[in-house]
Amino acid sequence: MVPRPRSLSSSETDAKVRRIKLTVAYDGHDFCGWAPQDGERTIHGTLSQAVCDVANEDADIVGASRTDSGAHAKGQVCHFDTIRPIQTSNWVRALNDLLPPDLRVIRALHVHSEFHSRFWARDRWYRYRIQTGQIDPFRTRYTHAYGRPLDAPAMHQAAQTFVGTHDFRAFTQLLGPADNTERTVHHIAVRQVRDEVWVDVLATAYARGMMRRLSGALFEVGRGSRDPATLKVLLGLQSGHRPVVLPAAGLCLMRVRHSRPTSRAG
Repeated sequence: MVPRPRSLSSSETDAKVRRIKLTVAYDGHDFCGWAPQDGERTIHGTLSQAVCDVANEDADIVGASRTDSGAHAKGQVCHFDTIRPIQTSNWVRALNDLLPPDLRVIRALHVHSEFHSRFWARDRWYRYRIQTGQIDPFRTRYTHAYGRPLDAPAMHQAAQTFVGTHDFRAFTQLLGPADNTERTVHHIAVRQVRDEVWVDVLATAYARGMMRRLSGALFEVGRGSRDPATLKVLLGLQSGHRPVVLPAAGLCLMRVRHSRPTSRAG
């Protein structure tokens, strides 16, 4: 019988605990997102089980961003605590030996005990890809397969409306009136790359569903079904016509950057 993983005692936690930061990549097509869900295959659940099997102890894994079901990542970041004196370079090999091919650990680092993958995140870079040429079936897992031209320059110009700190309530899933939907977008660019349009957004954080609705609004501008002037009206809008939600397949978390915050709040 395989022994059950054990939890850390208070004395072990005080004396031996090490915080490990992982950078992971995944094809999210066959996952139900990052967040744990009973009975569902999730990134968090799959990764937690692998850490648990390697360390033979419970692992509380904290991610920098909760990617949607079907969305992908090249640079997701998470952390966990362990008492196992495993060299950080060996965590990559040990975990990848257990993980499925659609989830890989790219690197592992031993970090300060106060490091927090979510609260220390300085910014997060997401990319949304839209196929605008003949649809390639080998890319439909990773793009929105639109298959018609879009006006990328018009999309880029309209996208600058979102730069700065705004209330993105109209770009999220339905939330309660008390939920904070104010976010800061540092940079946004839309460009044609061969037969695709890429929407790249760098923001401090994102409200739930924000990236897919924001890309959807720009998609509507690109195909001529939305006046760019309406984007400014949407910012802070409490109700009314929301932008289309594009499929999760085109969304990828490219990178998360961290720095020590002046405050742990938020």
